[in-house]
Amino acid sequence: MPMVQGLRVPILLGSFGTMLAAWIKVGSLSPDRFYVTFIGQTVAAVAQIFVLGIPAKLAAVWFGQDQVSSACAIGVFGNQIGNAIGFLIPPAIVQDSQDLDEIGHDLSIMFYGQAAITSALFIIIIFVFQNEPKLPPSPGQAALKVAEPQSYGASILRLFKNYSFVLLVITYGINVGIFYGISTLLGQIVLAQFPGANEDAGRIGLVIVATGLVGSILCGIWLDKTHRFKITTVLVYILSVAGMLAFTFTLPLGHISVVYITSGLLGFFMTGYLPLGFEFAAEITYPEPEATTSGLLNASAQVFGIVLTIAGGSLMSAYDEQACNLLYAATLVLGVILTAIIKEDLRRQRAHETHSDGVKLESTRM
Repeated sequence: MPMVQGLRVPILLGSFGTMLAAWIKVGSLSPDRFYVTFIGQTVAAVAQIFVLGIPAKLAAVWFGQDQVSSACAIGVFGNQIGNAIGFLIPPAIVQDSQDLDEIGHDLSIMFYGQAAITSALFIIIIFVFQNEPKLPPSPGQAALKVAEPQSYGASILRLFKNYSFVLLVITYGINVGIFYGISTLLGQIVLAQFPGANEDAGRIGLVIVATGLVGSILCGIWLDKTHRFKITTVLVYILSVAGMLAFTFTLPLGHISVVYITSGLLGFFMTGYLPLGFEFAAEITYPEPEATTSGLLNASAQVFGIVLTIAGGSLMSAYDEQACNLLYAATLVLGVILTAIIKEDLRRQRAHETHSDGVKLESTRM
């Protein structure tokens, strides 16, 4: 089966699905229609499939070889901005109240607002977003333009025969899966040490996301400047372990201000890893499509996220939040070891150099 080429179709599908989900949730504005909210969330989750893998593909198709990692990081930045808004806006709009009518009014403002924004974005994408630039932005993309199209099944098979990529799928899943687990269990983890600190738990979540925004951008810029993919990935992974340990052992100290600092360090490095994983995968799997590799990385993150969230929650129920955090720290150490044995085979960089040398040779002959 040949793969769908280009960005426009998946982006349109993702945007349409998000818009549809928002309008479905508008129809849930009644206490007896809670199931409609679940339907809307399910549609939104399906739409997310088309969106999560976009940053790496968009960066490769539209940006040059010294801009691609920064562009990918900005794409990840956009996703994290959405998460940050999710921490801020809903609690600000929907107030805690015993009056169901008041809650319903607040929910209607939020749901109609979401529907209006997603509808406007969908219309903008229809009329503005182009599939690709007129000229390839990099030598690697120029080489892909003249290559024979490959089937999706053959591409998947080649990827799973790539030992380094399989290791990266596992290590990416571990790192991001733990980030998902922490995000899900954060309220319970914080409240176990600071009873009644509901607002602090929300703010700590926001700090993790906000520092992660900075981390992802800086990591992308660093990759564009240095092209040191493996050493950067290993270093950020090690610092994620350090951040996890700092967060774990400062929680019992009873100083919430210190927890804000250590959670910020944790978010900076764990979210900073996101564009590194996408870009490292694109390098070691070239010329396979970036959307396919990033899609597999995201699938791994979702699977590990579910497993690690359940495991962490079970440990918290049986023991305490320290057991959960130590599990996450130990699993991150395993991720560091597996990352260290990935072979740094930078195929995309070699393609850029080879194609550039060919163009220079042709120009000297003319």
